[in-house]
Amino acid sequence: MSSIPPNKDTVPVTLPSHIPAGAKGAPSGKPERYINRELSWLEFNARVLAEADDPEVPLYERMKFLSIYSSNLDEFFMVRAAGLQAQIMSKVHEVPADGLTARQQLEAISQRAHELCELQGEIWNKRVHPALREAGVAVLEPADLPAPALKKLDESFEKDYFPVLTPIAIDPAHPFPHLRNKALNVCFLFEAGDVSDPEFGLVQLPSRLPRLVPVQVDAYRRAFVTLEDLIFRHVRRMFPHLPAKGHFAFRVTRNFDIELDEDEGEDLLLAIQAELRRRERGHAVRLEISGKCPEEAKEWLCTELSLKKERDLYQLTAPLMLETFSPLTKRDERADLSDKPFSPLYVPPLRDSDDFFQTIRKGDVLLHHPYESFEAVIDFITQAAEDPNVLAIKQTLYRTGGESPLVKALQRAAELGKQVTAVVELKARFDEESNIQWAHALERSGVNVMYGLLGFKTHAKILLVVRKEGDRLVRYLHLATGNYNQQTARLYEDISLFTARESLGEDATALFNLLTGYSAPEKWNELITAPLGLHEAILGLIHRERLSALSGKPARIIAKLNSLVDADVIEALYLASEAGVKIDLLVRGICCLRPGVKGLSENITVRAVIDRFLEHARIFYFEHEGKGDVFCSSADWMPRNFRRRVEIVFPVLDEDLKVRIKKDILDVMASDTKKGWLLNADGRYRRVELPKGADPVRSQLVFMTQAKIRAQVASPALRAQEVRQADDLMSPIGKLRRRHKKGKK
Repeated sequence: MSSIPPNKDTVPVTLPSHIPAGAKGAPSGKPERYINRELSWLEFNARVLAEADDPEVPLYERMKFLSIYSSNLDEFFMVRAAGLQAQIMSKVHEVPADGLTARQQLEAISQRAHELCELQGEIWNKRVHPALREAGVAVLEPADLPAPALKKLDESFEKDYFPVLTPIAIDPAHPFPHLRNKALNVCFLFEAGDVSDPEFGLVQLPSRLPRLVPVQVDAYRRAFVTLEDLIFRHVRRMFPHLPAKGHFAFRVTRNFDIELDEDEGEDLLLAIQAELRRRERGHAVRLEISGKCPEEAKEWLCTELSLKKERDLYQLTAPLMLETFSPLTKRDERADLSDKPFSPLYVPPLRDSDDFFQTIRKGDVLLHHPYESFEAVIDFITQAAEDPNVLAIKQTLYRTGGESPLVKALQRAAELGKQVTAVVELKARFDEESNIQWAHALERSGVNVMYGLLGFKTHAKILLVVRKEGDRLVRYLHLATGNYNQQTARLYEDISLFTARESLGEDATALFNLLTGYSAPEKWNELITAPLGLHEAILGLIHRERLSALSGKPARIIAKLNSLVDADVIEALYLASEAGVKIDLLVRGICCLRPGVKGLSENITVRAVIDRFLEHARIFYFEHEGKGDVFCSSADWMPRNFRRRVEIVFPVLDEDLKVRIKKDILDVMASDTKKGWLLNADGRYRRVELPKGADPVRSQLVFMTQAKIRAQVASPALRAQEVRQADDLMSPIGKLRRRHKKGKK
């Protein structure tokens, strides 16, 4: 066994014997070969915004994409732009492979983000909101309301809102207040009187108050007034002795990333709790303003917040915080304005199984979420928790969501006396508080809660069940590309693999020993892990395809990723392309590689799919002289995944499943002409053009159809949904799940 030194840059490389290790390449020193990471991410968000602007997308879904665009951009500024500003303030001179300094990146980000925000305003004002009005849904100003509705609105303000609000006049006795991250504020400008009179007044809107106030208007099925417009109307109630001459709404985005020195923290949980309290006071990185705001007010706010007006201020024409506009479309009966409902389908063989362990022993089982139901994963761990022959359960938890049935199953297993270990990642960004709560709940139930390796995030998704069968122990595994989160499993596309292969079971035991005891095996049977050689393995597999192409053998690479950033991997792909390897990259988000450059990347195509579900699975296909090696993973090809996270890449060893992944998933995605995009060498994307005479392909619609077909295999006379409901009522596992939901033992 080898020991993993905590929080070190160098760790041993241990790979399965059949996986080649590639050497890290020297930096090319040619910045023009790379697309900037931050600008690439903005292009991803531009594709999200394009869905909001697509008239073929149902109206309510366009509203959803506007919301996603806004919340995505918030996170980008809170983490990525904030990190660049922190570099400048700390005088850290880190330059990425594309050669742009932190200051240059911030300027380029500002230019592109301003363009996109202007487009967002145009989409809302000229297309989406007018279409909503035609459909009977509107956001109105108080002046648009008939007298009875206005009277009722004013009464509501006095009763439901005014007692909660706090007007703040800004003067020497009332200095500029701390403004919470992403909170909505309204600002009033007062007429100049005495020199001691305040020029500005602020009202911070509590996050618990609804953003949209419903009103009754005969012309619309649903009508609302924004809370800020309601407060603007009642300025005399807020500041009765200060004549107002103008008003506008604004909000501040702050650095919200956690900066944690784990070497200095004696207790990681306490250190993170303290950092969560501190980050609300992070430095400002963006100021958004909506409404007529005079230049002197902009200057004043930027000065108070230490922001550069030209770079960091965004004057929006769309309402602020469109992600809070969900009441416009929530629970509306107009089915024609939304995507057709789709429920994940419970498919054979697990659907028809009364004993998951017996079914998995017969052969590996692959699920493609969200098309195939995540309920199978819940049922697997529920059965394991109750099974008297199960001795131990070990699981990693990165993001679990609220009221997680998986966490409850772990608690139940511990209460029944099983050895239960949960590796909880406390540093899962923006889920830190939730994970701390789950860690405490698990500990109270007797679960052995661990926090992984010091200095590394545990991002691997793995569940190990050890069961006594006769005179031997059998290990059952669930390996996944996505989180153990029942809510996101209905929205994110991911892969699940159930297996009882002993070689993988041994690796799983070694992985948990690594996480709890810093001990790694000299080699792995099948799993490739980070930080113990994943980077070298990916480089080696790419190099192997390059050698095959140079020797005239079949060579091809298909990689489905969320992000491609690592410069060494990009250089390896360039070399493989030059050798003649055909490379298809399906990259949802960031891609720093430039495809289609003559003499460099002519054989590389980069596609992206933005559709109803979030593409999330990482799948790697290497031709390997016609053998077709297929791997799935929790890891993107980014430096952080290779060096600062615990990740796994697991092989798909069943030949039928390998063919299914290659043909039914990867090839279908690569053929998407409805929701597909192609990356140009200049870093911008264009929609895939439909070849003349060809039928359009929408890959996610194909995946829905595939799931329905698989769900109907055993009972073709029944609709897929009927089969699922019948199984839930009749199967012992379904009964067990319902009993847990009722809280019975």
